[in-house]
Amino acid sequence: MNLYIETFGCTFNQADSQIMTCLLGEDGYKIVDNPDDAEILIINTCYVKKPTEQRIINRINRFQNDFPHKNLIITGCMVEIDPDKLYTIAPQAGWVGPHKINFISHAVKSVANGETIRLTGPGKINKVSLPKTRFNPLIDIIQICEGCDGACSYCCTRIARGSLYSYPARLIKQEVEKAVKEGCVEIQLTAQDTAAYGKDTGDSIPGLINSITSIDGDFRIRVGMMHPKSIKGNVEELIKAFKNDKVYKFLHIPLQSGNEDILDDMKRGHDIKEFKEVINRFRSEFPDISLATDIIVGYPTEEEQAFEDTMNIIREIKPDFLHISKYHHRPGASSSSLDEIKHQEMKKRSKQLNELKSSISYSKNQDKKGEILKVLITGKGSKGGFIGRTNTYKTVIVEKAHLGSIVDVEITEAKGTYLKGKIVTV
Repeated sequence: MNLYIETFGCTFNQADSQIMTCLLGEDGYKIVDNPDDAEILIINTCYVKKPTEQRIINRINRFQNDFPHKNLIITGCMVEIDPDKLYTIAPQAGWVGPHKINFISHAVKSVANGETIRLTGPGKINKVSLPKTRFNPLIDIIQICEGCDGACSYCCTRIARGSLYSYPARLIKQEVEKAVKEGCVEIQLTAQDTAAYGKDTGDSIPGLINSITSIDGDFRIRVGMMHPKSIKGNVEELIKAFKNDKVYKFLHIPLQSGNEDILDDMKRGHDIKEFKEVINRFRSEFPDISLATDIIVGYPTEEEQAFEDTMNIIREIKPDFLHISKYHHRPGASSSSLDEIKHQEMKKRSKQLNELKSSISYSKNQDKKGEILKVLITGKGSKGGFIGRTNTYKTVIVEKAHLGSIVDVEITEAKGTYLKGKIVTV
């Protein structure tokens, strides 16, 4: 039987799809690249943002309209967060929640036999122990823990992913060893909050990084998003771990707002001073480190001055990567009881912040012109050329290269979101 899987959302969700792809393949199912060629369609959903929700709903409706005789299975966060909506828009679809993906083959078999199956609810499985099919053979995405110990007022993801559950460090190390032996050159550590790793088991993210960097081989590690409150008290150990040459000098630490009152309303568990102390310490040790942060524009209690505070701190810290989201109510989130601010005002603020983001990233990339940087080649570009990452995780495009190689690249052109260069012999 042919199956088609379409994935929305974060790196963690992509890893869930890789696991389901492998489990289905082991049970004799064939994963195809086109829904036209499949008997069963699987949509792995993300529900963190309203625009993503709408895209998923549109896709579900499109599949049902275009393929009315094909079976549909919905997996991912939507299943746990908004079952009422799923009942309304896809009453015949099968469901598989994030903690039940190891039963995906059972769900496919049941749906094929005409059953409307619902595999949902909490659970704890060591996903690091499950087999997976890498979508890029050079990159291994490793889930190190699932869920979080936060209580952010705007977030619905914790409803789907549950409380923090860290996977055993020895199993994670074994997976990295296996990945490196199989030719992977980039290891992506992913979680809802990688800095929370081990807080439930006595382990720690610095300890995990040190364990992985002790593995023989020439590879790079990208540490995923770290919540500021989870880094507090662990900064110096993290910095020591980041000093290893195998670790990308890349720090993704979401701020969400530059105003103290809004951070309190969001129940973020950190303040502006603590956030800045973290990035300043990292920058003092790694002057070229790439900083990524996230901002939510238009939180219900965000007045004009609060937004200006956010603009000011972004001007001050000058992040290399800035992820901007317009606030929308999410199912189950406590902030959904508040009145949303006017959409036009939110749109105006988002436009201002996007313009600032573009000017900062373009200026910082321009500073790289003429430099010779080490670049790890990890893929082919959709429009030609090869894609790589610098030691600070900036994207570089070159015309010709060998996949998996580390090359010296002279930066010849700088765009807002990537660099272009030519390979040189040093």
